[in-house]
Amino acid sequence: MRLQNIPQISHADSNNFFLLSGPCAIEGEDMAMRIAEVIVKVTDELKIPYVFKGSFKKANRSRADSFTGIGDEKALKILRKVSETFKVPTITDIHEVSDADMAAEYVDVLQIPAFLVRQTDLVVAAAETGKTVNLKKGQFMSPESMKHAVNKVKESDNENVWITDRGTMFGYQDMIVDFRGVPTMKQYAPVVLDVTHSLQQPNQASGVTGGRPELINTMARAGIAAGVDGIFMETHFDPANAKSDGANMLDLKMLPQLLKNLTALRQTINSLPSLVNN
Repeated sequence: MRLQNIPQISHADSNNFFLLSGPCAIEGEDMAMRIAEVIVKVTDELKIPYVFKGSFKKANRSRADSFTGIGDEKALKILRKVSETFKVPTITDIHEVSDADMAAEYVDVLQIPAFLVRQTDLVVAAAETGKTVNLKKGQFMSPESMKHAVNKVKESDNENVWITDRGTMFGYQDMIVDFRGVPTMKQYAPVVLDVTHSLQQPNQASGVTGGRPELINTMARAGIAAGVDGIFMETHFDPANAKSDGANMLDLKMLPQLLKNLTALRQTINSLPSLVNN
């Protein structure tokens, strides 16, 4: 797995998992800087390659009056300031073809949301920027079908692509992660597990997505044990009052110990002999 091509990535050779983490949405400069400061400190201590995550806008909303952002350019400039201040790369999701070039001027990794990962024009536009592309596995897609999404990036002369599993729809209001998909998707690209969105409970009658944040620890440990290359985790210092996805985000104060535990687990997994099927 190549991380070295991402600008300002640290600890790329540590053999630890890499981390994509930050708030769901950029709500303002102070909150972004406050969250980044905590995560940068602990990831540096634990030698975890780290990419700051924040959506510059939210297009997939349950209700018309849901928070969508503070303004595209304003939010993207905050992402750039986080990168320049803390010397870390950044990632944001894009929703339209026109977003690709705009966001690529400010961030280092472009993310394709799960509901949009089959949109060929969008995936190709992201790939053609030359940035690393993070493909969220559609909640409606099999692990095997992600090969075609990966190929759209690679056939655009861009080998820098990841797959992030964020669960599969199980009924109307629940998500299930099938860990059998991890080794399958690792044949195509490095695999990340989204341990917060996979615990969402969407389609609530209230129009506000629910979640099971008490299971983030369990989901993250299972992902490391299953051999994922990276962990995606949204976090906030005040999840109850976050403007987007507060119901399934990790409270920031819990993050340092969780990352310490995951690093210890990763070290154990790395020390085990591999099994060869006979």
